[in-house]
Amino acid sequence: MSGRPCSWLFRVTLAAAALLRPEQRARPLAVRPAARSRSPVPGFLRALKMEMTEMTGVSLKRGSLAVEDNDSLTPAEEAKRQKVSEGWLTKGQDGIENNSPPSCENVPGLPAVVSAGKSKRNSDAQLQEEEEEEEDGLSEEGEEEEEAESFADMMKHGLTELDVGITKFVSSHQGFSGILKERYSDFVVHEIGKDGRISHLNDLSVPVDEEDPSEDLFTVLTAEEKQRLEELQLFKNKETSVAIEVVEDTKEKRTVIHQAIKSLFPGLETKTEDREGKKYIVAYHAAGKKALANPRKHSWPKSRGSYCHFVLYKENKDTMDAINVLSKYLRVKPNIFSYMGTKDKRAITVQEIAVLKITAQRLAHLNKCLMNFKLGNFSYQKNPLKLGELQGNHFTVVLRNITGTDDQVEQAMNSLKEIGFINYYGMQRFGTTAVPTYQVGRAILQNSWAEVMDLILKPRSGAEKGYLVKCREEWAKTKDPAAALRKLPVKRCVEGQLLRGLSKYGMKNIVSAFGIIPRNNRLMYIHSYQSYVWNNMVSKRIEEYGLTPVPGDLVLKGATATYIEEEDVNNYSIHDVVMPLPGFDVIYPKHKISDAYREMLTADNLDIDNMRHKIRDYSLSGAYRKIIIRPQNVSWEVVAYDDPKIPLFNTDVDNLEGKPPPVFASEGKYRALKMDFSLPPSTYATMAIREVLKMDTSIKNQTQLNTTWLR
Repeated sequence: MSGRPCSWLFRVTLAAAALLRPEQRARPLAVRPAARSRSPVPGFLRALKMEMTEMTGVSLKRGSLAVEDNDSLTPAEEAKRQKVSEGWLTKGQDGIENNSPPSCENVPGLPAVVSAGKSKRNSDAQLQEEEEEEEDGLSEEGEEEEEAESFADMMKHGLTELDVGITKFVSSHQGFSGILKERYSDFVVHEIGKDGRISHLNDLSVPVDEEDPSEDLFTVLTAEEKQRLEELQLFKNKETSVAIEVVEDTKEKRTVIHQAIKSLFPGLETKTEDREGKKYIVAYHAAGKKALANPRKHSWPKSRGSYCHFVLYKENKDTMDAINVLSKYLRVKPNIFSYMGTKDKRAITVQEIAVLKITAQRLAHLNKCLMNFKLGNFSYQKNPLKLGELQGNHFTVVLRNITGTDDQVEQAMNSLKEIGFINYYGMQRFGTTAVPTYQVGRAILQNSWAEVMDLILKPRSGAEKGYLVKCREEWAKTKDPAAALRKLPVKRCVEGQLLRGLSKYGMKNIVSAFGIIPRNNRLMYIHSYQSYVWNNMVSKRIEEYGLTPVPGDLVLKGATATYIEEEDVNNYSIHDVVMPLPGFDVIYPKHKISDAYREMLTADNLDIDNMRHKIRDYSLSGAYRKIIIRPQNVSWEVVAYDDPKIPLFNTDVDNLEGKPPPVFASEGKYRALKMDFSLPPSTYATMAIREVLKMDTSIKNQTQLNTTWLR
């Protein structure tokens, strides 16, 4: 299950390909393979799809990098935490680890439906019901041809690191270059559970359970019968029941058919009927539409834990998309799954998942029919997983074709291990177009709802799909939400949801229209603004006082922030210092940076002394975030290789399949840096690799560096 070799663009220029064509190296999607790009432009436009945790490549040219955040956590997770983000436990972040709100560019489904045990607002539920009638996402085969405008031209209005306050480094070594993600297997993420164990997929066996049904359950129904039952289950036709003839009429055969229908199609009941001398199993709805969301309680053994926990290995899918795929194949609602944190899309990731009353036997069966997924390490537990319970993630990253000398690499990695990196929020937090997400967040906090609507819907420069461009143009021309909505083939994105809300509530009730967007996605805008302020303030703090604690800095004692006094300065290091995200329940440093916070918010027409919003959801309590993160379990090696197609380390699936680890020569055409390190939640691996390579992570910078080649 390793990634595919690099495309022809790599053979033209490795640097540009690493940045612009990661999709060419992707394995096919689990359900719907992507079509080949018809021209270079649409291909690398697709590479810009900002999933909840998106990753692009690293240019060979110095000063150009874009990678991935550590672990993108949903606002629901952050809301569950207490207010304090402290080291490895990171308790209580006030909703600050989300990436940019999804747009039509990046959301094939509603992420909000994946959180376990969370009730929805009525508007969200209604929206979801309406959207169930739509197609599941949009295949890339259906994408329209993009205009012939060059990529560099489209991104010339994009953000740079300077625009979002990322300006400082902590190390003094000379930077060097490398290519990240020449193969997907060059970036692997393993979740670290609450007990400190790193999740690995190393056991595909199913727990022995005498109460499990026989394997015949999966084969007794024909494909046509399964199709009819699925349509009945999902209310896709007018039939009130489906009758299946029992060809070989035995009690054992009838029992297996009963079990298969009830297990594979939750919400359906069965009965046996005699019709003209023949036996039929009749399936029908037991409790209306609600039954689909709730697995059958009486069919689950009381002695067994209600939740099946398993390790999910996936490639090129973020966690929420993966769960949507699993739920589709299992024919259940996604909200019966739970997890501790979302993981990167453009990577190989390994994490623990829990699902309510689905057997390990049934889950293991998915290994036979899903690509780019493996499920294993099954166990039954009493409780689901909770968002935020993880201790972090362990990364294995390969930077290929590095230009740094052995001494440069040694200096860079020792600095990362001993000092760490500035805990900035990465570029993916702020969007890829000319309208940064923090601007929308600021408008929400200012209660400027007309501006919120305008910022989300107005035309903008940047890389966007053709149908979204047409939707924005229609909106600018007519201000007719229904007309603009018709330009979107998929409406499960922020733009589509806002337009639907405006159609429902009218242009004079933008607050209610905006409220149709799932709460998690709405809060992402505000958290983006908090991140923008924090990045700017930490840069000022580093510039003003360097890497030494000073009187007036903040540190955490338990869950409480306190000031460093003059006599206590020597008792702390820079790794203890935290800075606040603005809110009504935080304190600010007692030095120049406090004035800088006040000046910045005042310039944005916000009152730092009153961060409560008249709409409770948009009130910011604030949080504390460490300014320097020192990765744990840091190790590295420089290896030589000749073939850019070969993997440079084994994945969990490689080990399960018995593949021998790669053997390296003492000399080779290329050199690669293989890095291993662990990070706590709410930190960005992007920023760690930025510190090693000394590169700007913005897409705008990457495209400008490669403008000559592009043109």
